[in-house]
Amino acid sequence: MLALDPKTTALVLIDLQKGILAMNTAPHASADVLAKGHLLAETFRKANAPVVLVNVDFGADFGDAPRGLTDAAAGRNYPEDWTELAQGLRQPGDLTVTKHQWGAFHGTDLDVKLRRRGITTIVLGGIATNFGVESTARAGWEHGYNMVMVEDASTGVSAELHDMSFKFVFPRIARITTTADVTLG
Repeated sequence: MLALDPKTTALVLIDLQKGILAMNTAPHASADVLAKGHLLAETFRKANAPVVLVNVDFGADFGDAPRGLTDAAAGRNYPEDWTELAQGLRQPGDLTVTKHQWGAFHGTDLDVKLRRRGITTIVLGGIATNFGVESTARAGWEHGYNMVMVEDASTGVSAELHDMSFKFVFPRIARITTTADVTLG
């Protein structure tokens, strides 16, 4: 069990939104990650600890989307509601952050929202491990937060990329745990 202080710990869930949840993911199905996200959020809400829900969005022309390869055009044909958080995930009192990059710190007010609430530890999960989750974990660590990665509340675009993050990157910057082992109090 990993006992965390609810006064200094926040849950941050990355990209549990309609368009991302529709992707093929591994090693965990996106529906399973969403279910774990719901469980974690309830644990945090019961302890009066912050829940931060992050989604990604770009302008209609995708002019502000990350370009990827230097010579590659940005943009995809996403459904109109692709940025909406999963139904029932957001509850009164939850904080939201809309990002325009892989990581949730770049160009957002996430750091301000956490620091002004006295947060020093971030419990992190979401989709995709190898994009938004890892980028947010690295930036959180660089900002001085204690990072806790929830393996079964995260999934990647492939099992290999998910495993790479959890085997080689996260052990250097975070504690790794499972949903069942996260407790507050």
